[in-house]
Amino acid sequence: MKYSSYYLKTNKEAKSLESINATLLQKGGFVEQVMAGVYAFLPIGLRVLNKIETIVREEMDKVGSELLLPALSPKSLWEQSGRLNTIDVLFEVRGANDLARAKNSASYILNPTQEEIMTTIVRHYAMSYKDLPLAVYQIQTKFRSEPRAKSGLMRGREFRMKDLYSFHETAEDLDRFYDEMKSVYARVFDRMGLGHATHLTLAGGGDFTSNFSHEFQTVCETGEDIIFYDEKEKIWKNKEVASEELQKTAESVRASEVGNIYRFGTKYSDSFDHIITQQNGDKSAVHTGSYGIGTSRLMGVLVEKFHDEKGIMWPESVAPFTVYLAGLNRDDDATIAAADAAYTALEEAGVETLYDDRDTGTGAKFADAELLGIPWRVVVSKKTAGKLEVTSRATNETHLLEISEFLKKAGK
Repeated sequence: MKYSSYYLKTNKEAKSLESINATLLQKGGFVEQVMAGVYAFLPIGLRVLNKIETIVREEMDKVGSELLLPALSPKSLWEQSGRLNTIDVLFEVRGANDLARAKNSASYILNPTQEEIMTTIVRHYAMSYKDLPLAVYQIQTKFRSEPRAKSGLMRGREFRMKDLYSFHETAEDLDRFYDEMKSVYARVFDRMGLGHATHLTLAGGGDFTSNFSHEFQTVCETGEDIIFYDEKEKIWKNKEVASEELQKTAESVRASEVGNIYRFGTKYSDSFDHIITQQNGDKSAVHTGSYGIGTSRLMGVLVEKFHDEKGIMWPESVAPFTVYLAGLNRDDDATIAAADAAYTALEEAGVETLYDDRDTGTGAKFADAELLGIPWRVVVSKKTAGKLEVTSRATNETHLLEISEFLKKAGK
């Protein structure tokens, strides 16, 4: 991608916002805040979000089937589940003016989660033990009426989320799948460079269930949560379930929740009459669970974890591009030709490259490279004499390499 023809404009002078991720993502042209808790993902930001969601999708495809559910649902479903008046982040939508309401006076729920819809759909498919176990998931935009949307992408009123739902004949099979999903989630966070800092954490059930649940908490200095390590039980616990004594004496860290998993038992099957026929002919309610990952929230957490005073430092697996190619000396035809040739070679080798072909100064190009956080800055100039000056964003180490040497380093 050539910078000169790409929809990208950095703004290093943009004001600092309430969080590191909001500040750096807006300075880098990744997102634009529309209002509190609501962001537009600009082209380079959408590339990062897509990389995150690709990793999530690849791991979820190993255990479930992807579908797409509607954002709107009838209020009657929420009344049937008993959650209409108990969830404090629920949005209701209706026509915005008299003209719209004259055409349709109904109001709807803008879904923050999809247990109600998913159960009503699956009960028409899974009617026998032969149809189970079953797992389906989606990656979708969700909406929550958050009272305090002041942490950039880490707490939004509109956000992206992967939600998977599983259906089982027995509680034992639900437990088996629940434990399997712990490993699936660990792989997701490992692939994004967060595995070493992300802890499985015991939590309450919130609005979803009276059972204990588990969160995946990434250690982060700016995290909204505090988690405590129970040395006796060898598990981290959030503040909701940690005893007062544990909170006083245990090791604790600030962290940000990046995923959660819940076991509902037959709660939703009971509400929506999801009954199956067992092998012996008896009837029983289906056991269900849900498993969430906030993909846009993950983007914010990644910035909070991987940045320095100059900008973002994306892990290569989620970076918008692998290489920031800076063509210098734009007044010299031979150097321009060399930079163009390097760009062609990188693209043909499958290396995602942002080629800064603008007629701007070296300082501006280098500052953009650091702000954008692309893993490798590659410079072609009069001084490189036919080679590439390669600098790692993570280590700041610089080497002069042949194109073939760099392709090996980039894994191509």
